[in-house]
Amino acid sequence: MFLNTVQKRLLFNNEPSQELWGILCVYFVQGILGLARLAISFFLKDELGLNPAQVAALTGIAVIPWIIKPLFGFLSDAFPLLGYRRRSYLFLSGIVGTMGWLALATVVKQPWSAAGAMLLISVSVAIADVIADSLVVERARSQSNADVGSLQSLTWATAAVGSLITAYLSGWLLERLTTQAIFGITAIFPLLVSAIAGLISEQPTAKTPQPQLEIIKDSGVKLLSAIRQRSIWLPTAFIFIWQSTPNGEAAFFFFLTNELDFQPEFLGRVRLVTSIATLLGIWLYQRYFKEIPFRVILGWTSALSAIIGLSALLLVTHTNRVIGISDHWFSLGDSLILTVTGQIAFMPILVLSARLCPAGVEATLFALLMSVLNLSGFLSNELGALLTHVLGITESNFDNLWLLLLITNLSNFLPLPFLGWLPSDKVQWENNPVLPPAELWEHGHNTGSGEQSFLPDVFL
Repeated sequence: MFLNTVQKRLLFNNEPSQELWGILCVYFVQGILGLARLAISFFLKDELGLNPAQVAALTGIAVIPWIIKPLFGFLSDAFPLLGYRRRSYLFLSGIVGTMGWLALATVVKQPWSAAGAMLLISVSVAIADVIADSLVVERARSQSNADVGSLQSLTWATAAVGSLITAYLSGWLLERLTTQAIFGITAIFPLLVSAIAGLISEQPTAKTPQPQLEIIKDSGVKLLSAIRQRSIWLPTAFIFIWQSTPNGEAAFFFFLTNELDFQPEFLGRVRLVTSIATLLGIWLYQRYFKEIPFRVILGWTSALSAIIGLSALLLVTHTNRVIGISDHWFSLGDSLILTVTGQIAFMPILVLSARLCPAGVEATLFALLMSVLNLSGFLSNELGALLTHVLGITESNFDNLWLLLLITNLSNFLPLPFLGWLPSDKVQWENNPVLPPAELWEHGHNTGSGEQSFLPDVFL
């Protein structure tokens, strides 16, 4: 009875297994890496002396490995290491991640070396993520309609738990330790991914494997066939527009720390609130929203996020003080609401992406779809950096920050005219899982004639 309750309530009805614990460990580590999130922000701002536009641009560079995730997926599908397509790449990713964190803890003293170390860390997490994603996709295809999306919800909830554990600590430790010490502690966690690689259920490749050129050709044909389907490229185009609108997060961080004098310990509290809000958003989606059509969820959440996001103007103009709300309480409430809304919007994107991936190229195609999210996230950061520079916002001049936030929030309305590119009936799509993508669109779906970056928490 107890085990059934655990499976239903805590594992979202997923059958517990050695491999499932291994998959969840990968996502848990992604959340745990948030321990160094604030340390990186303060390291770039204070120790390297970068301005808001430079921080936004440098953070954008860390997205690059996530843009080329299909390459990592292709390598794991077509080129096994030591006879394994999954285990070996997981082991390698942990080693690479530890090297990146140790570099930040010891030898990084200049912006270019910081960019290099952040790229190395990002490569590590991207490789582990694409392997875990491929395993999730393989399992998702066999799920019943009643359980659809449960594994995606479970993996994101696991990452949120990891983030929750380190959320407050990320600020509390920063007031007691150097950034380098925090980077050194964080270097331990990627090794957990290397350690659990053996939990993945995988048979070694045959001693006389299919010639690599034939594997590459077969994977390429399947991938090309998939991406030519309307049911894939139209929603993907919408997602790109939805995610690529500019953001002003870097400039806003400088405002919170330099103008409002928010200390690391309080920013850790904010991260704790957003981590709880992420779990709440996942639970709300799993409990109430997973049967709602994609167009409805994304349309309403995009509009609500834009409207709620404008509340930051009250903080920037200090209007919140006039109405009797302190800066600290206002920031906590604003972060809570926006995070819940954003998570509810993002979950259906993961479900849609996973269910469209054909057998044989799971890692490659899912990584390709996710790389579009990350490419648009990169564009979002760089557009934000450009706007920050053009508006003259610096580490001490926030006169035009209100205008930056106004532009970035109103830009969230731009994708709404393209909602027709998404499937019109989510329930109907899920009830026909055996049909290929093209046929799904022919069974009543609109063909389009008439959307926290997928980066690990440490970089968000």
